[in-house]
Parts: sequence; C-alpha cells; structure tokens
Amino acid sequence: MSGLGIGSGQVDAQRILAEARKAFFVMLGLLALIWAVQVVNWANDYALSRHHGIGPGEVSTLPGVFTATFLHWSWQHIEANSGPLFVFGFLAAYRGVARFLGLSVLVMAGCGLAAWVFGDHGTRAVGASGLVYGYFAYVVLRGLFDRHLIDSLIGVVMAGSYAYLLTAAVPGAPGVGWLGHLGGLVGGAVGAWVFRDRGRRAAPEGGLPARTRDNPRAALHKELDELGLL
Repeated sequence: MSGLGIGSGQVDAQRILAEARKAFFVMLGLLALIWAVQVVNWANDYALSRHHGIGPGEVSTLPGVFTATFLHWSWQHIEANSGPLFVFGFLAAYRGVARFLGLSVLVMAGCGLAAWVFGDHGTRAVGASGLVYGYFAYVVLRGLFDRHLIDSLIGVVMAGSYAYLLTAAVPGAPGVGWLGHLGGLVGGAVGAWVFRDRGRRAAPEGGLPARTRDNPRAALHKELDELGLL
C-alpha cells in the first residue's frame, strides 16, 4: 500500500504551488488597490497625497507611514513602481502569504519612519518605491538566512539583474526619495532575518533517501526532493 502514497517532495511541491497562486492573486489585488486609489487621487487633484503623505517631523502625518505606500504624485510615478512591485512582491510572497503580510508592515514602517525622521521639512513623501526596495532586499537575503538553495539562486539572479536600484538609495540621489528607499532596504533586510525559516535547520532528514543524506550535494538533492523532482 505504501507505493500508493504521495511522497513528501510531491506534497511540498503542491504546497509551494498553492502558495505561489495565493501570492499571484495577493499581488494582483494589491496593484489593483493602488491603481484604484490613484484614480481617486488624480480625480481630486492629488489631495490624498497632500493630506495622507508623510510630512517629515509632523506628528499629525505619522499615520502616513502606512498610507503613503498607496499614494503617488503622477501616472508616471505609479507606472514606474508597478512592475518592480509585482515582481519582487510575488517573489517575496510565494513561500508564504502570511509571512509576506508581516514583512510588508515591517518594510512600510522602515521606509516611512526613515522619511519621517530624516526627510526635508515641508515636503510630502508618498509612493510604493520603499516597498519595492524592501521586497528586493528580502528576496536577495532570504535564501542566505534560510539556507535554501533555490531562494539563494533567485536572490543572486535578482541582485545581479537589479543592482542598479541601489544607486537610488544613497545620499544625494537626484530626483528620488532616497531616504524611503534606504529605509525600505533596511526593513527588508531585517525582515529576511526576523521571518527566516527557523525550522529548516533543525528539520530531520529522514524523509530523504539514504543515498542523498550522505551525499556532498545533499542540499541540492533536498531542494529537488521538495519540488518533487527526485
């Protein structure tokens, strides 16, 4: 009868695919919400951005730490953020939507507080770019903290492909809210540590074939087994 059972690798692969589907629809919903808010914002001459953005040093605008992400100053602004937000957001969410939601709150706090504490007085900081930078940092570092081969490879590819983003997160970056970007990077890096998969290192390897456990390439075999490829 054991031959009719479903292997642990196949079960894990099915779970990952289910979470990936959730991640896709979560990001689709998030983008739809941001674009819907943009339509209302545009129709009211961007009053939402003026009233609910982050005003550095202004106590009354502290709630903007969590609302500014959904606001933008122009159609070009939201268009520039939407693509990277979907890509990095999906990669950050595909292994667990609940963890992703906690990460999002942490990143919004990081980029929002950085702009509120250190930003120029008299300005209004809005935009989802801080969230983009937070997800980017999380995706790049998650595999290292989790010791997860597939996620580490994804992180390397993303780091190599989008390293230019870091040029807009340094002091003096022209025309951008670099403080929010830097705060987002810090929030994402902290999130990769806080939300790391603590159970992976202690997990027994009894589910792996004996030939795999003693193999120097055991990590690769384990990843393939989880994806149902062994």
